[in-house]
Order: sequence, then C-alpha cells, then structure tokens
Amino acid sequence: MVTENLANVEKKIEDACARVGRSRDEVTLIAVSKTKPIPLLEEAYRAGARDFGENKVQEMMDKIPVLPDDINWHMIGHLQRNKVKYLIGKTTLIHSVDSLRLAEEISRLSEKNNVLTDILIEVNIAEEESKFGTSRDEAISLVEAVSALPGIRICGLMTIAPYVEDPEDNRKYFREIKKLSVDIANRNIDNVSMSILSMGMTGDYEVAIEEGATMVRVGTGIFGERDYNK
Repeated sequence: MVTENLANVEKKIEDACARVGRSRDEVTLIAVSKTKPIPLLEEAYRAGARDFGENKVQEMMDKIPVLPDDINWHMIGHLQRNKVKYLIGKTTLIHSVDSLRLAEEISRLSEKNNVLTDILIEVNIAEEESKFGTSRDEAISLVEAVSALPGIRICGLMTIAPYVEDPEDNRKYFREIKKLSVDIANRNIDNVSMSILSMGMTGDYEVAIEEGATMVRVGTGIFGERDYNK
C-alpha cells in the first residue's frame, strides 16, 4: 500500500510542478511518519523516501537508531524547549520554531555541541487560535531577532494551513506566506535564507506546490489514516 501511495503522490507532485513550469527537483516530499510503525517507514524507504517528518521528539528518537542512517529527519511538530536537547545534531531541519525563547535554546545547545542547526520560522498565516506559530505581523521582527543568534541558520518559513474540504480555499494563505518570504528575502538579513517554504499537506499539497512550496508534508496520503490509539 505505501509503495503505491508514494508513487501516486510523486505523480501528483510532478503534475503540479508541470502546471506552473517548475522542476520536480525544486520540491522535497517529506513522508510524515508520526504514529506509524517501523515496517511502514521501511517500506517507504525501499520505495525511495529519504525525508521523514515526526511530530514528537521521543518518537523520532526511538525511530532514528533502527532505520537507515541516510534518512533526513524533520521535526515538524510543536517543540517544547525542554526537548530541544534530544534533537541537536540529529535532525536535518526543525520546521516549527515559533518563538525567540525556543530559538535561544536551540542556539545555546547547538553552540554547546558545536553544530549548526537549520531551522524554519513557523508562521500562523491564517491566524487560527488552535495553531502554533508567530503571526504574520510579528514574523519579520522574529526573523531579525533569531538571525543574530549563533549556532542556528534560518532557511525559510513553515506554515500549517487550515483544514479545508476544498484545497482551493487555502490558496490565498499559500500566496500570503510566499509573499512574506519574498519580503523577508528582500531585506537581505545576515544568516537568513528564504530558500525553503514548507507548506502543504495531504489535502492541499498540489495547490501549495503551485504557489511556491519547496517542501510538502504528506502523511495520510502515503501511510493511510493515523492510529492515535497506539
């Protein structure tokens, strides 16, 4: 099932890129493997997946030692400061940096461990009360503050769009965060790149790609519905 699903998602990514004249290699597919058992991740790996996204630090830490070491691990869930110490040096990218205090802890531990940690600033572009992320209005000042910290590098923005029945309903949010990333890039802030735009999930990743996503986070579309009872 996972192999077929992954092929289906790949085809949709290719088609979305083609529709707007983008190259397929501009988009990284992150297989969101939260709550999924190791055999399903192994199947996705055999089918070509190399980027996996986890929401919980402990679950990621449990999976890393038993899976191939050429996997790129992405922390995509809300991150508490007391869990940062487990991630340093283990993750390819932390997508969910939403406050200066969290960034300061990532910076402190990165310095302590002599590593450079790549991060994205999470923006709650739709201003949903149930979602984490800095506001659009505060995003630029947060980027400026975080950019001054040692041991970390801002690589772009991440957003979680609203859950909608019609993916077209989220197009406006994807456009808004793309515009925000361009505005930030034009400021030429030291230690800040806007090369990554992490947006789009199972229900709307094709629209996200059409609007400039460079990373899409697909879980259900690859692994099936999540089982939260495990």
